Amino acid sequence: MTLTIRNERAEDIQPIATLTAAAFEHAEHSSHTEHFIVDALRRAGQLTVSLVAVENDEITGHVAISPVSVSSGATEWYGLGPISVAPNRQDRGIGSMLMKAALAELQGKGAAGCVVLGDPSYYGRFGFKVQAGLELPGVPQEYFQALSFDGEMPMGTVRYHESFNATE
Repeated sequence: MTLTIRNERAEDIQPIATLTAAAFEHAEHSSHTEHFIVDALRRAGQLTVSLVAVENDEITGHVAISPVSVSSGATEWYGLGPISVAPNRQDRGIGSMLMKAALAELQGKGAAGCVVLGDPSYYGRFGFKVQAGLELPGVPQEYFQALSFDGEMPMGTVRYHESFNATE
């Protein structure tokens, strides 16, 4: 397997949407709008990081990172997601490679940290932890996690970009 991680290109937009829809099609905790969210973030100029995994000239994975706001006024914080891997390529390390590359790129941009909503056992492998005093309204606290790059952890309520409300 020859797998390359690279920044998205214009010709990747439709394959990313198709991949993302397929990756979340049977996901239990999904709005099934993740592909719309990625497109809306792109249109709004809010995709800080957008990486694809390419295997044999086929996009097999994608990860998006966008800015978030924190009620305390903390700056340079970002939200990871959605992250997608083609259903027939899952459990082969592609998601982990995308995660590591995306977090490294985010750190290289001078980010203070990153938040994620998802499975603690998966995201914990990359250093994400539940942080008391940092919350995303409407979701169980144990699924909202943060990773600080500079050692400072903000307190307050996190808000994702309005693109996360996209339904088409």
